[in-house]
Amino acid sequence: MEDSRRDDQKETGRVESFSDGVIAIAITLLILEIKIPKPDEIASVSLFIKLLDLWPSFLAFVTSFATILVMWVNHHRVFRLVRTTDYPFLYWNGFLLLIISFVPFPTALLAGHLTSPDAATATAVYAGTNVVMALAFSGVWGHLRKHPRLLFATADPDELEGISRQYRFGPLLYLIAFGVAFVSPAASIAACLALAIFFAFAGRPAWARSAKK
Repeated sequence: MEDSRRDDQKETGRVESFSDGVIAIAITLLILEIKIPKPDEIASVSLFIKLLDLWPSFLAFVTSFATILVMWVNHHRVFRLVRTTDYPFLYWNGFLLLIISFVPFPTALLAGHLTSPDAATATAVYAGTNVVMALAFSGVWGHLRKHPRLLFATADPDELEGISRQYRFGPLLYLIAFGVAFVSPAASIAACLALAIFFAFAGRPAWARSAKK
């Protein structure tokens, strides 16, 4: 029994460490899209004005950073409840990491086209990526809920239900942001950022809220 428990902890630890590494790389790559103005590019304007022109890149960076950060926090929250894994769970988690590692691309696309006539398309691709990412996270959690043996028996039922409720509405809310992109790219981006902030607070487990008190 003790050997089995150690094997489970080793396996879940490997999965979480691998996930942390992928997420860390993805969130780091976001900053690479912001290009430092070169001296020959600012011959006719000041560096300050050139930096102001980079506002789409900074906006896309902050929005994506916040989204991935909240995703990582919630991923950690889920793994606190995972006792062991199975192969379908590993593939669901791998699919989630695939989408997270893809985020730097729509981020760069959004930054490059936010002020162009193709802003709606770029924003739709960005919001659509968030929809798929939310669906992937829902898939990870849905698999755990369908196979409770993968979770600790001592897991708080209220916390389990709270996570289920959060992931039930996540894809729908991001889908709305996706639809809004074709009407107002600015509103869609604001919605994506607002959802990241919302899930940052809505996703706090009961033990974290009680610790604050």
